[in-house]
Amino acid sequence: MQYTTLTALGEYRDTGPARTLLLDSPYVKILQFNLKAGQSLPLHKHDDEGYVSLTVVEGTGSFLAADGKHPAHAGDHCLCPIAEPHGVAAETDMRVLVHIAPPV
Repeated sequence: MQYTTLTALGEYRDTGPARTLLLDSPYVKILQFNLKAGQSLPLHKHDDEGYVSLTVVEGTGSFLAADGKHPAHAGDHCLCPIAEPHGVAAETDMRVLVHIAPPV
């Protein structure tokens, strides 16, 4: 087993979101993104089948979608098909756990 304290994982960078890979298997990819206030993972989509799951571990911001912004606070979760536009924007320093299944 692997134990991780998500609120202590990774760094925050001035140059853009920091990414920590937790798992890369044929079935799922798990990453954590650390975004400083004002940073974002811009609205984007993938031409693949599957799902992306975004969970806010710490901080506040917005989930980005084709229909606009949706509030995102610690404990909030967003699930969507990976071919649907998605992203996240940080209002405060923010940690976001991302699951992609199957991985892209």
